[in-house]
Amino acid sequence: MKKILVIRFSSIGDIVLTSPIVRCLKKQLPDTKIYVLTKKTNKQLYESSPYVDKVFAFDNNLKEITEVLKNEKVDFIVDLHKNIRSISVKLALGVRSSSFPKLNFAKYLMVQFKLNILPDTHIVDRYFKAVSSLGVVNDNQGLDFFIPESKVFNQDNLPETFRNGYFVAVIGGKHFTKIFPVQKIIEVIGNLENPFILLGGPEDASRGDQIAHSLGEKVWNTCGKLNLAQSASLIKNAQAVMTNDTGLMHIAAAFHKPIVSVWGNTIPAFGMYPYIPKDKSQSVIFENKTLSCRPCSKIGHKKCPKGHFRCMLDLDSIAIATELRRISE
Repeated sequence: MKKILVIRFSSIGDIVLTSPIVRCLKKQLPDTKIYVLTKKTNKQLYESSPYVDKVFAFDNNLKEITEVLKNEKVDFIVDLHKNIRSISVKLALGVRSSSFPKLNFAKYLMVQFKLNILPDTHIVDRYFKAVSSLGVVNDNQGLDFFIPESKVFNQDNLPETFRNGYFVAVIGGKHFTKIFPVQKIIEVIGNLENPFILLGGPEDASRGDQIAHSLGEKVWNTCGKLNLAQSASLIKNAQAVMTNDTGLMHIAAAFHKPIVSVWGNTIPAFGMYPYIPKDKSQSVIFENKTLSCRPCSKIGHKKCPKGHFRCMLDLDSIAIATELRRISE
């Protein structure tokens, strides 16, 4: 094959989870050009990869970029998004393709009826089923995330008390029910001596200010002040990372950082927990398995449907702090 097109539209974390597929395709089929189709907002994530030959990106007009792809005459499509739009691209290009088991029905049964028929398989390993017919196998090297040299955060810009080492707390997330509450974060950091950098978007800035106000100079709130590459740079140099189930969690896994992840209404059993295959002890998961209402969604909610938010509020702050201390040593 001369050209293989990989489709993954969004989001940041999902794209990072496709990085082993892209790497193994390029390394194991070195004479093949690897193309990617994604959204323009995520174009840079693939452009920075040495394993991608060309990125095709679109805003809203998927039909227009599909016409461009027709002229490229790709030989095979690896569909790692598997929705109506990706199917429309495959139909339009009319070449051989493959996909992966998305498990939507199994997830539905788990959310609606708490009937667990989910396989004990990470989504990365499910992605590899889409390339098995090509003879491509998992090299078990984990995830990739490449930071352009021009966008690396200058460690000289750290507050002086952070230059001898720091922990990172990723406090953001797309959905309220996946976000560790402010008071719980304050409790965790308060039980540790290490300085903490808070990472998140502009929408997380006020929550970060609350945490910093409560804990003083041991916390540096960067929420809304850094771009993705700068945040990734800070994660890369951190001693340990505490994180919600979000894109930066997967970036931390790409750098093989010690990770403590906290889970609210979603569950690791969906297959998107930190992927560090060569050293699984680097990742510690905290979740409340005692609730009959969990998981209440495969994505998240604006508020707890039951009104108690016990999936997060009942997590043991001291135990989380203890694990952060242990895995950073």
